[in-house]
Amino acid sequence: MPPIHPLLLCGGSGTRLWPLSRQSYPKQFARLTGDESLLQQAATRLAGPGFAPPVIVTGNDFRFIVTEQLAACRIAPRALLIEPEGRNTAAAVLAGALTLAADDPRALILAAPSDHVIPDDAAFRAAVQAAAPRAQAGDLITFGITPTRAETGYGWLELAKDAEPRAAEPQPLARFIEKPDAERAGAMLASGRFLWNAGIFLFTAETLIEAFRQHAPDVLAPVQAASDQAQADLGFTRLAEGPWQSVPDISIDYAIMERAPNLAVMPYGAGWSDLGGWDAVWQESGPDGAGNVTSAHATAIGCEGTFLRSESERVELVGIGLSDIVAVATSDAVLVAHRSQAQRVKEAVAALKAQGCAQATAFPLDHRPWGWFESLVMGNRFQVKRIMVKPGAALSLQSHHHRAEHWIVVEGTAQVTIDSETRLVSENESVYVPLGAVHRLENPGKLPVVLIEVQTGAYLGEDDITRYEDVYARGQGAKG
Repeated sequence: MPPIHPLLLCGGSGTRLWPLSRQSYPKQFARLTGDESLLQQAATRLAGPGFAPPVIVTGNDFRFIVTEQLAACRIAPRALLIEPEGRNTAAAVLAGALTLAADDPRALILAAPSDHVIPDDAAFRAAVQAAAPRAQAGDLITFGITPTRAETGYGWLELAKDAEPRAAEPQPLARFIEKPDAERAGAMLASGRFLWNAGIFLFTAETLIEAFRQHAPDVLAPVQAASDQAQADLGFTRLAEGPWQSVPDISIDYAIMERAPNLAVMPYGAGWSDLGGWDAVWQESGPDGAGNVTSAHATAIGCEGTFLRSESERVELVGIGLSDIVAVATSDAVLVAHRSQAQRVKEAVAALKAQGCAQATAFPLDHRPWGWFESLVMGNRFQVKRIMVKPGAALSLQSHHHRAEHWIVVEGTAQVTIDSETRLVSENESVYVPLGAVHRLENPGKLPVVLIEVQTGAYLGEDDITRYEDVYARGQGAKG
C-alpha cells in the first residue's frame, strides 16, 4: 500500500480554551494533556511506517512556532504552507491536496486538525489503514467517533440503515447533522445509529480535487491560482495573497462532504476529543475519585468535579468547597466558570475584545523565531520586558522612531551592534540603545541569553520598528 500523507491543519484560534489558548498562541501549540503540545502529538501519531512526512497548513504568525515544535519531536514536514489569512477548512485542505497532487495525483491524504486528542495512537493508525482501500478506490472517507454522551458541542453523523456502527471498515453514511440541542443529542445517543463528526478525512488528491470541481468550483479556482502563484520563503511556501482574497470562507463539510455522493464513514471507538472547551479538557485529564483535576500550583480543598489549573509558578490557585467549577489562571488573566457553561468562554473573549483588552488575544509571553519576550511592567512612558534569545539566534537589524532601550544581560553573553560598534555584553553588564540608533542583538553562544529590557519613550507599541536586515525574512510590521 502506498504511504499515507498527513495533512495537518494548524491555523485555528481556539478561543473556547481562553485564557490558555489565545489568538497569538492557540491551543494546538499548548501542552494541555501531556508533555507535548497537541500539534506534536498529532504529528507523532501520524509518523513512522506507512506514513509520509506531513504537509502543514498554518498562518504567517505561527510558521516559526510550527517548525520549532516539529523539530523538537524530530519531524521534518514535506511542506509548510502559509495562508495569507484564514479561510476555513475547505481552502486549507484543498491547498494541501493541490500541493501533493503536483507530484502524485493518486497521493493518499489524511486531513486532520492538529488540536485533537486521540489517546490510542496504534488503534487510530489501524483504523486509517483499514479505511485506505476505500479511499484508494475513489471514496471520500470521514471518521465518525462512537459517542459516549449526549454531546451538544459536536456535529453528528447519521449512518445509513444498513450500516454497522461498530464495524472495522467504512460504512454507508446518510447525512451530516449540525450541533444538536440536548434533547435531540440524547435521542441520537439512545438510537445507536449516530456517530460524532471528528472532522478527519481520508481521500486521494485527485478524488478531492474532482469533488471541488463538481461541488465547489468557486473555491477551487482561487485556491488553484493561489497555489500556482505561491512563492518559496525560507523553508515555507506562501500561497499568493491576491487570489486568496476571493476564496470563500467555508468548511470542507459544507463545501464538499455534505454534497458528495461518494462518501463513507469509518467508525472509530478507541477514544477521541476535540478539546472544544474546558469541560472536555477536564474529562480527558482523568479526574480523581472526587472528580477533581488540579495542575501544579493548584490546590483543591473539599471540592467535587472541579478543574483547577494555574499556568504561572507565581500564581497559586486554591479552590475551597467548589462543585463543578472550572478555574484557570495565567499571569495576566483568570477564568472562573461552571463546567456546564464552559462552551460560553468564547462569549467572554468577544466581550473582552469589545472592551479593548489585550488579554483577549495576546499573551504576556510573545513567541518569536529567535526566542520570546515577556512584558513585566507597563507604565505611561516606559515598559520592562524579559527577553530570551536562543543559541545562534539573532534579532533583526532595526531602529525605533519613538523609544530608547536599555538592556541588562542576566544570563549568557550577547553580541550587541549599535550603529557602527559591535561588542560582547556579558552577565551583569548593560548597554544603552539611543532613540533612532540602528541596532541588533545576537546570541553567539551555546546557551540561551536572557536580558531585561527597559523601554522609554512616547510610544511603546511593537509596530514601532524599521527592519534593515532579518535572517527570518519577516519584512516590516510587528511580527512581519
